[in-house]
Amino acid sequence: MPTALANGSDGRPRCWWGASTPDYERYHDEEWGRPVRDDRGLYERMVLEGFQSGLSWLTILRKRENFRAAFANFEIDAVARFGDRDVARLLADAGIVRHRGKIEAAIANARAAAALDTSLSELIWSFAPAGRPRAPRALEDLPAITPESTALSKELKRRGFRFVGPTTAYATMQACGLVNDHLAGCWVRAEVEAARRANDRH
Repeated sequence: MPTALANGSDGRPRCWWGASTPDYERYHDEEWGRPVRDDRGLYERMVLEGFQSGLSWLTILRKRENFRAAFANFEIDAVARFGDRDVARLLADAGIVRHRGKIEAAIANARAAAALDTSLSELIWSFAPAGRPRAPRALEDLPAITPESTALSKELKRRGFRFVGPTTAYATMQACGLVNDHLAGCWVRAEVEAARRANDRH
C-alpha cells in the first residue's frame, strides 16, 4: 500500500497519487480540490467521473482533450442537442472510452442540466458539507461516500441524471472543491483551503 505522502518532481510533499506520474502531479497541484463554480466545468467533471467508473483516473485524464473535442467542450446546451448520430460517432471514437451506457448518460445529464430550474452549480454546491473537518492524515481517512454525496446522488437521479451514484458524486465533490481531501502535510492543501474560503465569501 502506498504511503500517504510522497515528494513530487520539485521535492515538495504531495498526496501519494499526486506524485506518481507527471499527469497526476499537474492535475493534483493545479486542479483537484480547487473550487469549480461554473456549470460547464462541473458538468465536465461529473461526466468524466462517470466515465472513470471501473477504470483508472489516469486513463481518463490522458483522454481528456479527446473527450472535450468529442463532447463539444462539454457545453451543456450543445451536448443536450446530441442525437443518435452523435451516439454512433462517439461509439466509433477511439480517443474516448467507448461505452454506450456512459455516452448516453452524458447526453442525458446535459439534458437534465439544461432543464434545471436553477444552475447546476447552485444545485451541486447546496450539498457542500458544513464546516471544515480536520485534514485527513492517512488513506483510510478518505471516505468513498458520505451522507452529503448520497443525498446529492439521490437528488441528481430524481432530476434525471444518470451514472451519478454516491461514489461518483463524492469523487465529483472532491474534484470540484466541495471538500478538501488533500492530506495533512500536502503542500497544496493550504492553497485549496484559501481558495475555498474565498469561494465562500462570494
